[in-house]
Amino acid sequence: MEIPPGGLPDIFCLLGKTARDILDAISFYLNLRSSPFTEILDNVPLRNSEISSSVLSVCCHARPSFQGAQHHNLTAHEEGQLVMYPDHEHQVDKSLISLVKSDKPGLHIRDLHGRWVLVDVDLGPQEVIVYPGLALYQATAGYVNPALLRTEFNSMQGSMYGRCSVAFKLMPKSMTSLNCSEMRAAGHGVEAQFQLPIPVDDFMQRSQPTDQLFNRHNFQSFSFPTAQDGSMKPLMKRRKNNSRCKPLPPSKRLRLEAQRVLKERVQDIADKKGIKLRFCNLKECENHIHALDSPCANIRMEIGWPPGVPFVHPHDLPNKAKISFLEAYVPGATHDMELSFTDPGQGSQHTSSCN
Repeated sequence: MEIPPGGLPDIFCLLGKTARDILDAISFYLNLRSSPFTEILDNVPLRNSEISSSVLSVCCHARPSFQGAQHHNLTAHEEGQLVMYPDHEHQVDKSLISLVKSDKPGLHIRDLHGRWVLVDVDLGPQEVIVYPGLALYQATAGYVNPALLRTEFNSMQGSMYGRCSVAFKLMPKSMTSLNCSEMRAAGHGVEAQFQLPIPVDDFMQRSQPTDQLFNRHNFQSFSFPTAQDGSMKPLMKRRKNNSRCKPLPPSKRLRLEAQRVLKERVQDIADKKGIKLRFCNLKECENHIHALDSPCANIRMEIGWPPGVPFVHPHDLPNKAKISFLEAYVPGATHDMELSFTDPGQGSQHTSSCN
């Protein structure tokens, strides 16, 4: 039996938590419920005898002892310099999220305009490269494009150790399916090719033509400015000019705030008391919410759930119940939003757009 080097289990846990936090941030951006991908992820912590679906790997590229066994292509650079890449230069991970840290730059990712961008130059000691994979592309109905990768070996010639990297890939677990039900629930359009759930085991064996991944112009996409040298240094500075953005409608602000409070306040209370939140169905909970022996009575009392509010995910609550939920945990948080809902002459318009 081989014993892994010391520290690898800790690195695995740290990068795994980071990848899940990034996945939550993407879910928040897409207006999905909190932790919508829990069903396709491994248990945390893993149960006895369970093996993680995610992978932590250490790779060395272009080491002299391996040069004879590798095949490369020469590609002309913009300045006329020849740059060497492997034959299978277009790579796409089948992960949900990947995190990569290398000791030397050389990782290129293709942007939406077809340009290859060097992304791992001048990385700090606590910085890693993060990119989405095909599994997230499938689970979000194509709203998050996977990264197309290639690795440059030209700068490693003459180096004794080549280029070494550590990569963590957050993978969906087998025996589950990738479906877009959360995207539909959030009101996103789902194309025909994403309508049917795909078993993860089948998805991992299926090939995906990369020429179709960047030809979906009907969806909003992420694009990043690059420096003249092709690096991504300007990305460290976020755009601060948000004055042109239209203010969110009250219903959407209310929903996002409810999701935030659920994650930051309610979940924290539940974790400290060792309670696992299992929400009820809205119709069923409305019938037994006032009963002392209801299935959720003890949980509601333990976490301070507001009286009269059904114990369902805040995303599914009516607007007035959302306000009561927020006021219970963050008093005064909905003052401005409540005025917007009750503004004379516009109340019916807001109500119809929220439902």
